[in-house]
Amino acid sequence: MRALLARVDAVLIQAVIAAALSFAHLHDIASAAGQDGWKAWAYPISVDLLLVAAWRRMRSGEAKAAGWCWFVIALTASLGANVATAGLLDMDQTPAWLRILVAGWPAVAFLGGTLLAHTTPKPQADTDVEVIEDQDDDEAAPEAPAQPAIETAPERPVQPAVPVPAALVAHARKVAADHHTRTGTLIDTPTLRARLGVPAPMAEAIAAQLTPAGS
Repeated sequence: MRALLARVDAVLIQAVIAAALSFAHLHDIASAAGQDGWKAWAYPISVDLLLVAAWRRMRSGEAKAAGWCWFVIALTASLGANVATAGLLDMDQTPAWLRILVAGWPAVAFLGGTLLAHTTPKPQADTDVEVIEDQDDDEAAPEAPAQPAIETAPERPVQPAVPVPAALVAHARKVAADHHTRTGTLIDTPTLRARLGVPAPMAEAIAAQLTPAGS
């Protein structure tokens, strides 16, 4: 625990020192470029805020390209001020291009901060959600097993009742009895039709009357 606190304290101290030095260098450059009073102190605050905003946008995973772009711009301004105050420039005779850069920085910082604040990620299409919901519905409701197809025989048309004379029925009974006596089996419809010499519908009607009830 003590090692962790010591490491955190060291990091914070280093960050404070670096920020203070960079802040002072930016102030000196702004002051040398003709920005006096509170304006000279506002420049380092503007650069550092833009640097932090760009870094947070990159860390959040949103608009990384814009975050990297403005992070590099802010870092260049901060690093340039640190290098310029190392004796490379005559602070009493500031060149015109540096005065132009310092004077134009507020507009650049305002544009960068506005874009970073109002740039929103593109919403993802809802098709993925719909596809996932459709898949969940399919998994939740299993398909019913396919029922085997059962072929049904076509129904025979109902034949109209054929009138049969009572005398013919009595004769058919005798023929059926004779057939049973000789063969020991009941007479079938084709044999009955052949013995009587009648059409098939009439033979079936007669056979129906010869069949005992319940057989």
